[in-house]
Amino acid sequence: MPGPTFIDGAQVTLRTIEEEDLPVLQRYVNDPEVWRGIGRSDPVNAEQEREFFEDVVCDDGSVQLLVCAEGEAVGTVGLDLDQRAVQSGELGYWIAPEHHNQGYGSDAAALLTEYGFSQRGCHRIEARVFEFNDASQALLESLGFREEGRRREATFIDGEYQDILRYGVLAEEWEAPDGV
Repeated sequence: MPGPTFIDGAQVTLRTIEEEDLPVLQRYVNDPEVWRGIGRSDPVNAEQEREFFEDVVCDDGSVQLLVCAEGEAVGTVGLDLDQRAVQSGELGYWIAPEHHNQGYGSDAAALLTEYGFSQRGCHRIEARVFEFNDASQALLESLGFREEGRRREATFIDGEYQDILRYGVLAEEWEAPDGV
């Protein structure tokens, strides 16, 4: 059973990630459609998933949540916070392939973006997307994020160098979608 509800959305519930969630997260993150989209080409074993939990999920510098639909874990969404000169955050997310095209990623990303602006005082929120990930680019653009730049051939995935696209939205530009 996933952890307690943190934010309710129109289609998903964002819950805390608990230790008992690690086996399902490990299974999902080793799916080629997930690891390719997040740029991780190495397999993740149980110990590594636990290290992610301890080093990232339990870190005060980020908010990492389980995306749940109808009581089932379907992915994760996170906001890494940077409180230096300009309060900002970097949004990251993935949804398990069998749950794609149902609006779960959009709802989760919108909920956490709204949280970043309204509850954490972020001035800007950004995201990185690989050039081949048209779905993620469309998701961000549908939420009002703008492409701000491109790092040419900045990562190596599936035997090829890939560009990384940078997206961002400012608090003054953000309009939360209905239901958020």
